[in-house]
Amino acid sequence: MYTSSLYETDFYAWTQEQVNLLKAQQWDQVDTINLIEEIETLGRKERQELRNRLGVLLGHLLKWQFQSEKRSSSWLGTIREQRVQIKLLLEDSPSLKPYLNEIFLAAYELGLALAIRETQLGEQIFPEECPYTLEQIINPEFLPEPDALEPQQE
Repeated sequence: MYTSSLYETDFYAWTQEQVNLLKAQQWDQVDTINLIEEIETLGRKERQELRNRLGVLLGHLLKWQFQSEKRSSSWLGTIREQRVQIKLLLEDSPSLKPYLNEIFLAAYELGLALAIRETQLGEQIFPEECPYTLEQIINPEFLPEPDALEPQQE
C-alpha cells in the first residue's frame, strides 16, 4: 500500500495525507494501523514530557534548598519555566492531572539524580523521599529554604 510506504519514507507527508483522507472521510484509505500506533505514541509522549518537566523542577528545587549559597537567577528561571510548562501541559490535556500522582516518585528520582549530578554534594545530603508536596511543587510562590528540612523527632 502506498500510504504505508509513505509512512516509512516521509513521515510528515504521511501525516498530511492522513489528515486529508480523514477530512474527506475516505475511511477505507486511512492507514489505520500506523495511525493507531501514532496516536498511542502521542499519549505516551505527553506523559513522559510531564514526568521529565516535573523531574527538572524537583531537581532545581532541591538545588535551591541544599546549595543555597550558589543560587542563581538561572536556577530561578528554570524553576519558573518548568512550572509554566507543566501548567500549560495540564491546560492542554487536563486528563493528565491525575497522572501527576502516578509519576511523582519517578519524577523525584529524576530530580534527585539531577541535583546529585549538578551539585556534587553526594546522595546522602538529599532526602530519600520528596520533601515537598505536589501542591508546593507547582505553586509559583513556593521556594524551599535551607532550614525547611529539619530532622523529624520520633
